[in-house]
Amino acid sequence: MTERTIALVTGANKGIGYEIAAGLGGLGWSVGVGARDAGRREGAVEKLRAAGVDAFGVALDVTDDASATAAAALVEERFGRLDVLVNNAGVTGGMSQAPTTVDIAVMRAAVDTNVFGVIRVTNAFLPLLRRSASPRIVNMSSTVGSLTRQTTPGAQTGPVSAAYSPSKSFLNAVTVQYARELAGTNVLINLGCPGYCATDLNGHRGYRTPEQGAAIAIRLATLPDDGPTGAFFDDDGVVPW
Repeated sequence: MTERTIALVTGANKGIGYEIAAGLGGLGWSVGVGARDAGRREGAVEKLRAAGVDAFGVALDVTDDASATAAAALVEERFGRLDVLVNNAGVTGGMSQAPTTVDIAVMRAAVDTNVFGVIRVTNAFLPLLRRSASPRIVNMSSTVGSLTRQTTPGAQTGPVSAAYSPSKSFLNAVTVQYARELAGTNVLINLGCPGYCATDLNGHRGYRTPEQGAAIAIRLATLPDDGPTGAFFDDDGVVPW
């Protein structure tokens, strides 16, 4: 009998993260719902289980070292390994983000979750991922983090942003360094942009659904062993750096 694939999705209690968990669960995987809020986390787990997903809750605050360590210990005790990690948790950091007036605390909040949180969780779970036959790491980024697009006249890159957009550029750069270090191993790590989805992050102004946004993460989580690593994709293909 084939072993069930084990995945963890951070920020999975709602929005795109929830839909990623639902999509991976629909493949017959066991999916960890990583979230800080206990009530929302368990509510998401119950909803996923009602839909037939083998879901389990993982208490996880990506901005806290002890929380990431405890989450990894929980998964290790229960499964002994992790096959797929989707770093989905993210924040805007707050407003306003004009670089001439931005509060440094706003920038710090964005980087702490969107970059340091990804590093913290990835490093906590990497020993478990190395025990997998085909480990995959998916970091949810955004095309607003593309410096090429930010510097292309007329490109749709969102509002001027000194926190959120640069935090995604930072995440993109860090992911490339992970890919360089992990080259020659079976760990594939890539970036995915969900597009402008209607979520709490943007006051539900997006024109795509969270389910549509989840599709790129599901594709990157299921890459074959000869798939790409250290690359940046959206639904249309490769995103320029």
